Amino acid sequence: MSKKVLVPVADGSEEIETVCIIDVLRRAGAEVTVASVNDLTFTASRGVKITADAPISACTGKTYDLIALPGGMPGAEHLRDSDALVLLLRRQQGENRLYGAICASPAVVLLHHGLIGGRNATAHPAFSDRLENQERVNDRVVVDGNLVTSRGPGTAIEFALKLVELLYGSKKVREVSGPMLVP
Repeated sequence: MSKKVLVPVADGSEEIETVCIIDVLRRAGAEVTVASVNDLTFTASRGVKITADAPISACTGKTYDLIALPGGMPGAEHLRDSDALVLLLRRQQGENRLYGAICASPAVVLLHHGLIGGRNATAHPAFSDRLENQERVNDRVVVDGNLVTSRGPGTAIEFALKLVELLYGSKKVREVSGPMLVP
């Protein structure tokens, strides 16, 4: 069964994280919508131009099995400032569906909007000291209920594979990671 996933993006989103999340989830069979909070074609944090599928405003009335935010600066700040995205994230949390963020986004977006609380989470080392609960900030990927967080570009594939596991199970992770040569 295909799962519906939303990957919100913005000018300044981190390229590796953005593409890893989209690519790995699509390899697993997820129906991934890449939605920009800025223009459809945006410039990522290292100058790569990426074109989104839709504006975030086109996604507000839809339900997603997962919302996964890439990090990067100032991308995370643009995500934080999107009222449409915050509405989607609050609904996602309230309905106990999966949501996650990597790099700067756990602290800059989720924490800012009260979407972490005192739960276990991690973020990029430049932002992890902002998290209320410091128990697992050094872990590469942290799952606490329906919240999934990760540290940065070097953990992006692990993060994406954990999302696949939570959506589809460990068998699907092996099917996806094997051809990618991920141990």
